Amino acid sequence: MSHESKPAAIAGRLQPADNLSVNRLGYGAMQLPGPMIWGPPADKDAALAVLRRVVELGVDHIDTSDAYGPHIANELIREALHPYPENLVIATKVGIVRDEYKTFNAEAGPQALRDQVEENLATLGLARLDLVYLRVGGDGMLFPAETPFEESFGALVQLRERGLIRNLGLSGVTVEQLEKAREMAPVAFVQNRFHLLDRGALDVLRYCEDHGIAFVPYFPLVSGMLNPGIDKSQLPPGLAMTDDQETALDAIAARHGATRSQIALAWLLAVSSATLLIPGTKSIAHLEENLGAGSIELTDVDVAELDKFA
Repeated sequence: MSHESKPAAIAGRLQPADNLSVNRLGYGAMQLPGPMIWGPPADKDAALAVLRRVVELGVDHIDTSDAYGPHIANELIREALHPYPENLVIATKVGIVRDEYKTFNAEAGPQALRDQVEENLATLGLARLDLVYLRVGGDGMLFPAETPFEESFGALVQLRERGLIRNLGLSGVTVEQLEKAREMAPVAFVQNRFHLLDRGALDVLRYCEDHGIAFVPYFPLVSGMLNPGIDKSQLPPGLAMTDDQETALDAIAARHGATRSQIALAWLLAVSSATLLIPGTKSIAHLEENLGAGSIELTDVDVAELDKFA
């Protein structure tokens, strides 16, 4: 099987920077550590097998963070894949740390960011990081750091100038923050919450389209909220589909011989040419299912119907 015919390559590629080109279907490593993204996985061999299968299927973009575990996701990636394939891009996030309560907290002072970059380099076994996101919190998923945004991003710009980072990204960002950052240095990737039931970052997506920035929607599968049979009464507001939406989603999935999750991913690929997906899983079967979304060609009617969900 040629690289171009592998599942991860079927949906095409994006090149948001001169030195970086990746398939539009990647992989997120957040689920590899134990429960609550803390500690080692229950089955380490299975986690390593998933990572090796990721590369076999043509994925050339893995998203991680040293905060996942902490350290565990990065250490698993290194054990499974180092020395890394030449074309593999590993993206990581800084600006977040974990406390003893397993909470994600903002920590984006210049020295803290330098320390986090060094930790990522060490745990991944790299001399330079391909892509580093500053996790900002502008989307309400994280309390913003006390350090001013420009000061935090400036620290990463300096590390890029020192050669420790190739490309810079932003996560959980507003258009205003994105514009401020681009006055200081190129921004290649943006990672914001965006999925079938949440279009709050639509303005950021449109900005990325207009400026050649890759847009990476996190929680692309609504954190499992699309699964049939889930108790909708226990879901947060806005994350429960109506009965009519479930019926419509199932009808579209049936027309394509696909699952709900595959349709949700196919919609993200269809809704914009700037999107790049990183669905995560600790199951090889789910990994293969997710990558299968790249071969689904939604009709204009399908897309229009799904557009109405949020």
